[in-house]
Amino acid sequence: LVAVPLNPQSPPAELAEELAVVDARAALVGPAGARAMAQVVTDQGAALDHLIVCREGDLAGAVTLDALLGSEPLPTLGRAADDVAALMFTSGTAGSPRAAMLTHGNLLANIEQSQDDPARRRGPGDVVLGVLPLFHIFGLNVVLGATLAGGGQVVLIERFDPTSCLETIAEHEVTDVTGPPTLWSALAGHPGASPLAVASIKRAVSGASRLSGDVARAVRERLGLDLKEGYGLTETAPVVSSSLGTDAPVGSIGRPIRGVEVRLVDADGGDVYVGDPGELQVRGPNVFPGYWEDAEATRRALTDDGWLHTGDIAVVDDDGYLYLVDRAKDLIIVSGFNVHPAEVEDVLTAHPDVAEAAVIGVDHPHTGEAVKAFVVLAEGGRVEEDELIDHVGSRLARY
Repeated sequence: LVAVPLNPQSPPAELAEELAVVDARAALVGPAGARAMAQVVTDQGAALDHLIVCREGDLAGAVTLDALLGSEPLPTLGRAADDVAALMFTSGTAGSPRAAMLTHGNLLANIEQSQDDPARRRGPGDVVLGVLPLFHIFGLNVVLGATLAGGGQVVLIERFDPTSCLETIAEHEVTDVTGPPTLWSALAGHPGASPLAVASIKRAVSGASRLSGDVARAVRERLGLDLKEGYGLTETAPVVSSSLGTDAPVGSIGRPIRGVEVRLVDADGGDVYVGDPGELQVRGPNVFPGYWEDAEATRRALTDDGWLHTGDIAVVDDDGYLYLVDRAKDLIIVSGFNVHPAEVEDVLTAHPDVAEAAVIGVDHPHTGEAVKAFVVLAEGGRVEEDELIDHVGSRLARY
């Protein structure tokens, strides 16, 4: 079987579309996603052979997880490294959302790359904060996969709240926290923030979107932590580079991790000089084989010799440290989640009172970027701002 982790807070229409794209046979639903899945099955008409819920009463007519756990186990199946393990929906490098295929080999390679690095290696004594959602590749493989492979523990948190987060870190003596800049900004800005509150943390990492110098300084001043930055993509399972264990300056995403090749190329595909900007391309065993049943998107993302076009523009300094400076692709990153403007524009123009729409990303102090839309009303159209926001919110995930 192939796992397809989905956001339980996505609107039913988006969930139904994702289920249809992968032709899902079964859905395993927790309490948070039960209401949305009920609408998907009834209102959206999603076809599923099996519906499995965590507890009785989540969904009428569904099989409970306890009932399955009480049955006889099936034999273990051997899988090859190039067999698909998970499909992760992403706006990523190819435009509109599609399912990236990650193989067992991709996921394992990135875990082994992590464990091969003393600065990033996790062991039985490590306790990692599981605040990143498991439908995001950072939560799935950096937090969960790498920690369990090393014999460590993951403390799962249902939703992020800075107060309970600090309490959890102290109670469970959390050693590793990985999260987007928004998480670190919220922790550093909390009234209870102090070095004593996070004394157990030995690795503090920011990822999923660019870390500003202001946030890094606030974390150092309020929490006493040296916040390091990493870089990755869904298509690379996900880690490409890290500044852990290095003297990388604030603003650098560090150096490529072991086993990963990186190059910076100009518009003609030639290598750029040190200090000059170029598109960051990645090659290695953690790079995905392509997008689910989308040969054209795969062709645009991968070269014939296995280099992945990230769409990110970077420079490298004389010490080999990488810095992101721009994006070649038309993409907005909100709290680490990819938003493609065309997707939001399509939903806006589906409203009967909207003739045209243009969507851009704007700076936001908490989420890094926010989505901003400009609309042209259809002739005779009359619609309020809040109505359009509700229209989009019923069809797209909150971010």
